Amino acid sequence: MYDVIIIGNGPAGISAGLYLKRANKNILIVSKMNSALKKAEKIENYYGVESITGDELYNLGIIQAKRLNIPMEEDEVINIGYNESNKKFLVTTVNNEFEASNVILATGTNRMTPKIKGIKDFEGKGVSYCAICDAFFYKNKNVAVIGNGNYAIHEAKILKPIANSVTILTNGKRMVENRDSSDFDIDESNIREFRGNNVIEEVEFENNNKRKIDGVFIAIGTASSVDLAKKIGALVKNNNIVIDENMQTTVKGMYACGDCTGGLLQVNKAVYEGAKAALSIIKNK
Repeated sequence: MYDVIIIGNGPAGISAGLYLKRANKNILIVSKMNSALKKAEKIENYYGVESITGDELYNLGIIQAKRLNIPMEEDEVINIGYNESNKKFLVTTVNNEFEASNVILATGTNRMTPKIKGIKDFEGKGVSYCAICDAFFYKNKNVAVIGNGNYAIHEAKILKPIANSVTILTNGKRMVENRDSSDFDIDESNIREFRGNNVIEEVEFENNNKRKIDGVFIAIGTASSVDLAKKIGALVKNNNIVIDENMQTTVKGMYACGDCTGGLLQVNKAVYEGAKAALSIIKNK
């Protein structure tokens, strides 16, 4: 059991880890090692650095954390829950489960919005981004999940006991992850558009086939901080996690920092917010 689990190993997550480790907190950083910072071609506006690539800056942060012996788990977080009996957070990954008194969300923002006709039109009218939030509304109905990885399978498993049928739509991609998806109908056809009158009613594929559906859940790639926040009931506005002056979300003990809180999407802000979240936890003990 950990004092703090940090989800994400970019500037926000590593910054939080450095402060917490120096305060002798028992921490764990969990990440798929895919920070958006690695994709930055060149950074020339960071204090004390004339010019550096995003990948180089990212790796310097990892090296710094390793020198402090901060444990890092390379895994994909697919859910966060709360254990009322011991008042601890339960972080579920593809391969494990971890408990912690506090959680810091620092995985950035989800930039993987599917460019499929009809998605935006039916948001809130059949298109959902959180199975655990909205599954109840699709009891005994036919639903689909868009995605081809662990996150999509996790969402499908939440829906299966409630919905009449669950189909995973990969939109032309293969089911590349190693979790068992044999319980679900898989359709790898490319999606043309979603249609309906007021609410979503069907999906049409580029091969002209159609499938009647009552709802579709978006689960492309890995779960972002915003996705995870929604699962545990933290307030989200305009796709940003709502935080207070201490970086705490509306769920006590859960903090968020970096791109997922909105505002300036810069390394400077992420580092500051990571430090602020850590210091808030240290102060609260």
